[in-house]
Amino acid sequence: MIDKLEMFIALANERHFGRAAEVCGVTQPSLSGAIRQLEDQLGVQLVWRGSRFQGLTPEGQRVLEWALRIVADARTLREEMRAARQGLAGNLRIGVIPTALSMIVDLTAGFAARHPNVHLTILSRSSHEILTALDRLELDAGITYLENEPLGRVTRVPLFHESYGLLVAPGHPLAGAARTSWAEVARLPLCLLTPDMQNRRILNHHMNGAGVEARARIESNSVITLAAHVATGDWASVLPSRMAELLTGPRLVAVPIDDPSARHPVGLITPEREPHTPVIAALLDAARRLPDLDGGKAPGGSR
Repeated sequence: MIDKLEMFIALANERHFGRAAEVCGVTQPSLSGAIRQLEDQLGVQLVWRGSRFQGLTPEGQRVLEWALRIVADARTLREEMRAARQGLAGNLRIGVIPTALSMIVDLTAGFAARHPNVHLTILSRSSHEILTALDRLELDAGITYLENEPLGRVTRVPLFHESYGLLVAPGHPLAGAARTSWAEVARLPLCLLTPDMQNRRILNHHMNGAGVEARARIESNSVITLAAHVATGDWASVLPSRMAELLTGPRLVAVPIDDPSARHPVGLITPEREPHTPVIAALLDAARRLPDLDGGKAPGGSR
């Protein structure tokens, strides 16, 4: 039944029989047959069918909740037994908010060195996409903001606090400034992350707090796209300080924003589950042992 539940979860996630079959590595008739067998075993209809997938029935929605729990427990059991036989191995999928991509290496480099048989996949995702993918078992862990918006039932380990810098070209009037303010930043022609990104909502909040409205002439979900536009000299952007520093060079300058200063905690999250799979447990342990990127020791994980 576990295999059928995994196919059912894939169908619920993809909302398309063909794409779900691809994800599961089976033919579409095989997947359709497995779903019908699952319906026969449970004695309820799970899927509204027409010429194409039309959604889950109310019973299907309830079965999905159980399926996610059962499949997660089964995966934990399989991985624990494999770790007992072969040592730590497997795949680890981590979703990372775009503004933390420059920081993830502090966690993953040491983890990968200690566990060479674990394959890491790091994906850029918005904070909302990370939470959704964790619920659907499409990600194993996430690096995201720990405050501002609800996280739900997750295990969390704080990693660092995000502060902010203005990114401009060397010829910009503020390029030589020691610091700047949110009010001054808001008056510039800005290119910023898209509103679906929590970073953008944070920036809007700070500019509104300074009595000005954040208006971006260019929006993108790519930090590299923002930096490329800033380098032309026509725009400015606001990025986390460390990422801004990483991008500085002959064509870009970072100026601290500290009037007023802003700091927001970012950390590792995983679904709240006991026991965790061996791979996730090792990742949480690595995060708790990581020196705090703000300069001290990272506090222990909390829920």
